[in-house]
Formats: sequence, C-alpha cells, structure tokens
Amino acid sequence: MKKDFISILDIDELELEQLLNEAHELKRQKKAGIKHLLLAGQTLAMIFEKSSTRTHISFEVGMNQLGGHALFLNAGDMQIRRGEEIRDTARAASRYVSGMMIRAYKHSTIEEYAKYATIPVINGLSDLEHPCQLLADIMTIQEHFGSTKDIRVAWVGDGNNVCNSLILATVLTGLRVTVATPEGYEPAGEIVRKAQSLGGDVTLVREPGQAVKDAEVIVTDTWISMGDEGEKEERMRVFRKYTVDAPLMKHASPDARVLHCLPAHRGEEITDEVMEGGQSLVWDEAENRLHAQKALLVRLLRK
Repeated sequence: MKKDFISILDIDELELEQLLNEAHELKRQKKAGIKHLLLAGQTLAMIFEKSSTRTHISFEVGMNQLGGHALFLNAGDMQIRRGEEIRDTARAASRYVSGMMIRAYKHSTIEEYAKYATIPVINGLSDLEHPCQLLADIMTIQEHFGSTKDIRVAWVGDGNNVCNSLILATVLTGLRVTVATPEGYEPAGEIVRKAQSLGGDVTLVREPGQAVKDAEVIVTDTWISMGDEGEKEERMRVFRKYTVDAPLMKHASPDARVLHCLPAHRGEEITDEVMEGGQSLVWDEAENRLHAQKALLVRLLRK
C-alpha cells in the first residue's frame, strides 16, 4: 500500500480485496472473543477540525482493540490555531506518533499533512472524499450480497464527499452507480471523469425514481453537510423531492437495501419508516466502520 490513505483510489483492487478480507476476519474474531495486540506500542494522533461521532469512536476503539493508543486532538486547541504551519505540525508529530487520522474542512489540508509527515496519514473526512466510509459501505454490501460485482447502486441527494468516494469506488469494485441530484448539486466533475476514464460505471440523472429503478442498494446522506448550514433554507427547498421514502423504494429491486453514513435527519433525506425498516443496513454499515478501519490501521501502522 501507499504510505497514506487519502482517497479510496490510494489502494488498488487487490489491496481492497485483501484489506476487506482482513476486516471480515477481524469482525469474526471480535465476535468470537478473540483479542489481538497487532498494534501494541503504536499511537494514532486523531486531529479533528470538524465534529464527529462514528469516526472518533471507531478509530479510538479500533486502536484500543488492537493494543494501541489513540490521541484525540481538537485542531482548535493546537498551535495551528495560533498560526503554526501544517508542515511544522506534521514533521513534529511524525517524531511522536505512528500515524495521523485527520478530519478536515479542506482536502488540501490533509494532502499537506501527508506531504510533510513521514508517517501514514488517513483521511477521516474532507470536503472532497470520505474513503473510510466507503470501506465500510463496500464491506456491508459484500456481507449482504456476497460480492460487489455488477450490484446496481443508486445515490439520491447531494453529490457530496461520500458520493465522490462512492463514484471512485466503482473502479475497484464493479459497482454500477447512478447518481440523482438537483441541478447545481452534482458530484465533482473531475471525480466523475476520473472514475469513467478508469472504467468505472457511473451515470448522472436528475430524477430519484430513475436512479432507483431496479437498484439493489440505495444510498443517501444529509442534505446539509458541515459547512453548508448557511444554505439550509435553499437546500431544504431544492432537495424536497429527494427523500428516500417508501414510495421511492417501490421503484427499486424488491430485495433492495438502504445505506446511510449518518448522522441522519429523519423526515428529510430519509424517512423513519425506511431507516428502521427491514431493508435498512444502516446499523451494520455503522458497525463496519470499526472493522474496516481496524484492517486499514493494521495495514498502515503495523511494523
């Protein structure tokens, strides 16, 4: 693997297969009560510019379960807040810890940390991608369908960072992704072009019903991501018909399953009925953040 995991395409198809095989095995062993000290003596620095629930918990618990230690660092409490340059923080931290996980507003921030750090840097979320979420999503699809090859996936809602990573993941997985967004809220054009140029199966449409037609997996996310709060009123108006609800699910495959990376705003991008219904894999998906990231940490940090 590369030193860093900043994009889902920082691993290739074989590396993804191996990593997720390890994730499935770590999950099985955890449920069997088997413990590991694969990262004993290793420390992960977790730098948060944005608030977090699942990313924070899953990385910290994952390091603990692997025998290592996770160090929570609020970016607002660090010297960066007072003007220290990222390159100085990255180089100093590299002398103390085994790796860094960063949850940042700007993708370029994580790229700069990776440029100057001599230790692995993991993208815990940026405005462009959320690759760790996709590891969990792919793992969840594998668990339910046995494979990702030719699975039809519909994304409904905002073409955000998770959507971007899903689009790039088509290159590695064989997923066939159709994205339905309002005009002006499409996924990043360079992301779509990159995926398509590398053989990914990606289609952009406007109508949710068109995207969901015969889909086996429906994915959605909040309409108002962190940093978009000032656009709330306009976004609520524009996305009104992009709710994943029971009528929309009737257009999908009868055995379709639903994913949502959380946090969810019930009654907006998804209804309570769908999220709590028998087609929801949301809680398996949330759990798999832990197992997929443990496998990633072992790959990147194990000496």
